[in-house]
Amino acid sequence: MTGRTAGIAGIVICIAALAWYLGSPLFIRTTANEPAPSGGPARVALPSGSGPAQASAAASGPAILARGELGYVDAIHNGTGAVVLIRTGDATVLRFENVAITNAPDVHVYLSRETGGKWTESTSLYVGPLKATNGSFNYSLPAEADLSAYRSVVVWCRQFSVLVTWADLR
Repeated sequence: MTGRTAGIAGIVICIAALAWYLGSPLFIRTTANEPAPSGGPARVALPSGSGPAQASAAASGPAILARGELGYVDAIHNGTGAVVLIRTGDATVLRFENVAITNAPDVHVYLSRETGGKWTESTSLYVGPLKATNGSFNYSLPAEADLSAYRSVVVWCRQFSVLVTWADLR
């Protein structure tokens, strides 16, 4: 009987460890709060009566190239908040602003040529691992990337091949 009890205890421990490994990312939250590039995106439209000095300052500041809102996949996989493509001089940054994203193991960010959370690894631009589940953070994009080809941001769990959330860019 003792061997059987030890075997059952071992199985229970293995099941508990597996459940923690698979389920804990749903409850673990991480936060990053990075400043927006160069103080934040510049206003695109200037109020009437703006002088040349104000127009020049806005033109040299950051410019929003595209914007999108993170979407709902299902009760377990979803995100809220904005993603913004920002150009600052010669650099382009993908910024997640005030987001809350469901966690999962091995989560990564891609720019996709498709919309609606669809993507193909061979035609997408890998941005990097997800920095945090909550907050605001930036990813520098390669200078040589043709960003006009990308229509959405995809947050993907590689380990389980599951879409966590996405944002179509407009």
